[in-house]
Amino acid sequence: MNANPLLTWIDEPSARQGIRFRQDGAWERWTYADLAGFAGKIAGGLAAAGVRHDERVVIIERTGPDFVATLYGVMLAGAIPCPVAPPYLFQNADLYARHLRAIIDVARPALVVTAANLVERLEFDGPVHTATELAAAGGRADGPPAGAALLQFTSGSSGRVKGVRVPVAALAANVAAISTWLEMDEGDATASWLPVHHDMGLIGCLFTPVSRQRDLWLLEPAEFIRDPASYLACFGEHGATMTAMPPFGLEYIVRRLSALPLTGMDFSRWRALIVGAERIDVDVLDRFTALLAPAGFDRRALLPAYGLAEATLAVTGLALREEPTSLPVVPQEVRLGSPVADGGDTVRPVVGCGRALDGMRVAVVDEDGVELPERHVGQIVVRGASLAEGYVRDGAATGRADDSPAGLTEWHEGALHTGDAGFLDGGQLFVIGRLGDAMKVRGRTLFAEDVESALVDAGVPRLRLTVLLGSSAGGATGVVLLERPTPEWAAAAEATLRRMTEHATTVVLDVPRRSIARTTSGKPKRREMWAAYVAGKLDAREILLPAGPGQNEVTTG
Repeated sequence: MNANPLLTWIDEPSARQGIRFRQDGAWERWTYADLAGFAGKIAGGLAAAGVRHDERVVIIERTGPDFVATLYGVMLAGAIPCPVAPPYLFQNADLYARHLRAIIDVARPALVVTAANLVERLEFDGPVHTATELAAAGGRADGPPAGAALLQFTSGSSGRVKGVRVPVAALAANVAAISTWLEMDEGDATASWLPVHHDMGLIGCLFTPVSRQRDLWLLEPAEFIRDPASYLACFGEHGATMTAMPPFGLEYIVRRLSALPLTGMDFSRWRALIVGAERIDVDVLDRFTALLAPAGFDRRALLPAYGLAEATLAVTGLALREEPTSLPVVPQEVRLGSPVADGGDTVRPVVGCGRALDGMRVAVVDEDGVELPERHVGQIVVRGASLAEGYVRDGAATGRADDSPAGLTEWHEGALHTGDAGFLDGGQLFVIGRLGDAMKVRGRTLFAEDVESALVDAGVPRLRLTVLLGSSAGGATGVVLLERPTPEWAAAAEATLRRMTEHATTVVLDVPRRSIARTTSGKPKRREMWAAYVAGKLDAREILLPAGPGQNEVTTG
């Protein structure tokens, strides 16, 4: 019997349930028995290659059987898997190489496992193998379980990508909490298009269903972008019942499929759609429901949630069969430590992200770390069984990353100070924004997410903009990046930014299409772009707008 609770399914793998992988427009089915056998061979190959107990193995594979079998093979070998996304289509090769070097510097792996077409492209001094080579190498893996289940890398939305050491007990606790929250039973099946290399896709949509040996449909993100209807068919035709995605995924489905009839689809069994990873817009939930409701989709299947890699994944989530709710907040009246302002002309609804899952506790504290009463805005602090050990530096876990200023994510005395701001109401968590992406305006705290939402309300497409707030040589500064804007977007950005930031310096920049840096979950990498802006390294042109009505003039900034 496997001592690692995440591997017990391998002792008696199902020959009936399994994973269907969609690649190049077709589904390929692997039973859990197939995958367990493949993982066992890879574990033996790793042992034959000299990988020892508690060493790290970087896995760079597409969503597919090679990735899943290698992930579990590394764990069977008593080593620690470090999943890393492969380069995607049109990605800048130099940027990816720099990103990968940074990860390898943190992980210090004994070995890298990757696809055959990537072997020659990797800059790594150690051994590099494919899953097929390892499976064919022979050998026997009989080492003790690793001290950690996983080294997972943060999304990079708040600075450099960081390696988070997740203990076996924390991952097992989070998987159990998610399963309990979703009331997973034998009839449930999951479908996902999320990258399997990071928390929401890896833990929520891979580890959790695999640990229960539930049927699973997995698409690569590129397949979802090309054909979102094939993803919806998992629920409307094949009977999948649960999934997770960021709000931009819902928005993308609505944009691509709103003009198409969902003929033959039946979404009445779809009972859990976890929505998280970024600010949730009520309008997105409404439009998604309106699109799918005629085919049986129940709005109560939408489950707003809050989580982060440093807590393994899930922290809070809306209870099943509970209607998503929102509360009004006035963005320009937010003061940390004070009651939430909910009256005025600029009220914005903030969606509730549910209550703490089993084994977790959530509090909101002021700037001195004192716990605040409900409906007071402060930093979100998390405790519980799912907390990771810390960031990895110099081969050991530490409570704070090198580049984390005060106010960003850090562990302290058994608690995770998340660097996110929000408030509690009736025990439910309402998340306002990221403290590191906020700016003080006359004693109030303005969040980049609020400015972005106001710009979307003004007609600027969400995926063509991002907002950066901070302090530069000119003092408090607000910057809007617009990907090849129309004059109308530019005017809306200028007016909104000036109104919301009051006397701060305001800058509107025209940037090339697809140049806004984003994480694999779609969040803008604000701190990375802010650093580039301050250093004058953004590929951008400043948009200069006249004080009154008239033509917009775009000049080189």
